[in-house]
Amino acid sequence: MRDYLLTLCVTAAVTYLLTGPVRKFAIATGAMPEIRARDVHREPTPRLGGIAMFFGLCAGLLVAAHLQNLSSVFELSNEPRALLSGAALIWLIGVLDDKFELDALIKLGAQMISAGVMVAQGLTILWLPIPGVGVVSLTPGQGTLLTVALVVLTINAVNFVDGLDGLAAGMVCIAATAFFLYGYRLWYGYTIEAAAPATLFTAILMGMCLGFLPHNMHPARIFMGDSGSMLIGLILAASAISITGQVDPDVLKLFEGSTREATHAALPVFIPLVLPLTIIAIPMADLLLAIVRRTWKGQSPFAADRGHLHHRLLEIGHSHSRAVLIMYFWSALIAFGTLAYSVHSTSMWIVLGVVALSAIGLVLLLMPRFTPRAPRWAESVVPPRYRRRGPAPAAETVPEPAAAEEERVPVPAGINGATAIGNRARFTDRRKAGTPS
Repeated sequence: MRDYLLTLCVTAAVTYLLTGPVRKFAIATGAMPEIRARDVHREPTPRLGGIAMFFGLCAGLLVAAHLQNLSSVFELSNEPRALLSGAALIWLIGVLDDKFELDALIKLGAQMISAGVMVAQGLTILWLPIPGVGVVSLTPGQGTLLTVALVVLTINAVNFVDGLDGLAAGMVCIAATAFFLYGYRLWYGYTIEAAAPATLFTAILMGMCLGFLPHNMHPARIFMGDSGSMLIGLILAASAISITGQVDPDVLKLFEGSTREATHAALPVFIPLVLPLTIIAIPMADLLLAIVRRTWKGQSPFAADRGHLHHRLLEIGHSHSRAVLIMYFWSALIAFGTLAYSVHSTSMWIVLGVVALSAIGLVLLLMPRFTPRAPRWAESVVPPRYRRRGPAPAAETVPEPAAAEEERVPVPAGINGATAIGNRARFTDRRKAGTPS
């Protein structure tokens, strides 16, 4: 675990330290597009944050290759090289898109080529455990098609959800954390070497997101752009492919009997078949809804609009920060709920806990104006809007400035207050009309 923490910290530090210079570079090169109709920010913000994230990836892989407990991943598997090759290609296309706004079909083709590069180097789905059927071996053609489809879908799902400050990086970090915990459990809990590459990928992905988030939280000083969103989407997909299609469920040997019975009974144990889908459930749902919505209107599926889930949260009254936190909440609930079920599938408390948290999430989702108040002892560590309001300060009498003493009329003795006010009003009206008093 220490080696993973060291790799994570190095990746986060490199990403964090490079993001500042990258921001200056983006401003100098003009990578600050004009505000579009679908954007929620009000000022032009530099992109190209993916440059810092890519160098963080390279630093994490370099450090891991020289650690004693992780160097075997590079010696026994070609997956790290496959990941770096695909990531470099998709990152380069993303940088060009952040600067020159490439066509959507060009980016789609680059995503498919990047997936093909990883498949050619061995990072592909070999088999699938299907409940009630057993472990199904895939032909090279089937594995290639399924791998490319998963990579393209995941990249675009992450890209579509990158619409609010800190949203994509935070959601991917949550997904990577759940993936890391599961991969670590398979590797060290069941001594399955095939889970080692995915565990390393997710640790590095967590570092990339954590290092970039301080610069990207609302109000963001820099955006990751397509160079960052497509990069982290590809790494997330590569982790899912590695831990889903490379780990043979029969290696677990937890159940005796026929293959069909063992596969059906061990479903909670080799949950990787379901975990990748649950982790990207929110971005994938947003992607599918966007395709259906745009196709129904007769538009291209790649046409941009303001109908994404985060846009709808803003429309019903949620603030920017609360919309991001709600998306975080649902992503974490689905990912870690599935992870907990894979560990203790027979525990009813897990199901009840997920149901209770879902109810709380629905209440917060449907009450955009609700502002919780922190207890007194926590007021020093929460934003001001969550602190309890003290007694209102006494109103101070502010002397009327001399400039505000407009057209005061001397009040002769013997004239009461009402008559004086009337004379003053008539005098002011005459002055405004230009008539002599």
